[in-house]
Amino acid sequence: MRTEVAIIGAGPAGMLLGHLLARAGVDATIIETRSEEYVASRIRAGILEHSTVRLLDEAGLGKRLRAEGQEHRGIHLQWPEERHHLDFVDLIGRSVWVYGQTELQKDLIAAGHPVTYEVTGTALHDLTTGRPYVTFTDAGGTARRLDADVVVGCDGSFGPSREAVPVAARRTWQKTYPYSWLGVLADVAPSTDELIYAYHPHGFALHSMRSARVSRFYLQVPAGTELADWPDQRIWDELALRLGHGQDGWKLISGPITSRSVLPMRSFVQTPMRHGRLFLAGDTAHIVPPTGAKGLNLALADVALLAPALVALLREHNPTLADGYAEAALRRVWRSTHFSWWMTTMLHTGDDPFDERLKLAQLQWVTSSTAGATGLAENYAGPPS
Repeated sequence: MRTEVAIIGAGPAGMLLGHLLARAGVDATIIETRSEEYVASRIRAGILEHSTVRLLDEAGLGKRLRAEGQEHRGIHLQWPEERHHLDFVDLIGRSVWVYGQTELQKDLIAAGHPVTYEVTGTALHDLTTGRPYVTFTDAGGTARRLDADVVVGCDGSFGPSREAVPVAARRTWQKTYPYSWLGVLADVAPSTDELIYAYHPHGFALHSMRSARVSRFYLQVPAGTELADWPDQRIWDELALRLGHGQDGWKLISGPITSRSVLPMRSFVQTPMRHGRLFLAGDTAHIVPPTGAKGLNLALADVALLAPALVALLREHNPTLADGYAEAALRRVWRSTHFSWWMTTMLHTGDDPFDERLKLAQLQWVTSSTAGATGLAENYAGPPS
């Protein structure tokens, strides 16, 4: 098998990269360890930055997003007895969109770029030469070799691409937070017009949504929490408490919970994002806690840089953009990593009373200062296109 760009991973980053390369006339082959059904149904991020929406529009993938997604002007920040709305459009002239990763994945699959699913034993070879290749076993049990000019790892935390960078050539930074998120999906209309981020002595809570009929909720829980300890009624009771049911007449509407999971909270960055003819993108190179809604947007921002770099490298034999990819991507990665850490530490509770007072002071400043609100808006909605 021969291709110009071998892409490992068929999540949004890998699929969008394949789509953009194909539009530019570059041959790309995508392989994926999971089934198409699994990849298409993964419940992940739901907030798209202004620049992400613009990228999808330019790629011809924004039609259903514009028709079925929800444009939000901002978010609500809350703590006991107080709720404040930050209007991003008024502050910086940019909005965000609510559109679940599952919906974006459907759009990418419908775009038609072929994927070889359910491969096993993927390994990367000769990455520092001009003739890299990938080996794997297909779903039928046949061993395959895929020769390429470039390999791109979009296979996340547990794929082989991250580990293909030699230990001596890589450096990692990471932080594990002392709490997790209990995330639930419920068949109930949202009780809010825009997301509510709530600080509460019992722990952080978030009211999000996926559509006009489906809501997404998160609760801060201790690391190591078992789902069995959180029956439906306990979840709804805690959400009502932390989100302020009854405050100023606001009511939380409950409904059937259709899925739940416990999400660990961590930050991770691996450098470099390029090793020879291997380029890393998305969760393969960086992970952020979901508080700042940066993960999916960062992955697609990587692809927005990488696609034209590979086109220039392979079509024009111009390596300038490819050589600068890692440095350019990491500037945004570290900015988003800081913002995600800042949002997380400001909104989640801990054991130190002094720190808790500082968090309240920070929330009060952000919601009462134009400068503070503008800084949050700039980071949350993302840079201008």
